[in-house]
Amino acid sequence: MKAIPSNSEDIDATILAVNEATHYLVGLEDPQGNFIPLPNFDHVIPCDSLTNAKQLLKDCDIHAAKLTLQTAYDEMCGLPSSGTATEIITF
Repeated sequence: MKAIPSNSEDIDATILAVNEATHYLVGLEDPQGNFIPLPNFDHVIPCDSLTNAKQLLKDCDIHAAKLTLQTAYDEMCGLPSSGTATEIITF
């Protein structure tokens, strides 16, 4: 599999977790904030656990990612978004 350069500042490996979803989405975030597939994949990959998401990235020779936790509850209730929680994780 083709890996993204470890020194790339333009693209971030990202694991996206949405509140109460049963999966994690694994992909890349480009400079415009678009969530795009990993190299050699034609779609963002759903994983059933954080452990599997990390392993998928390791298999692509990626050893750090941005873990983003999102909720849609604020928007569903008509409130302004409370934002996302983001942390850089290494594995």
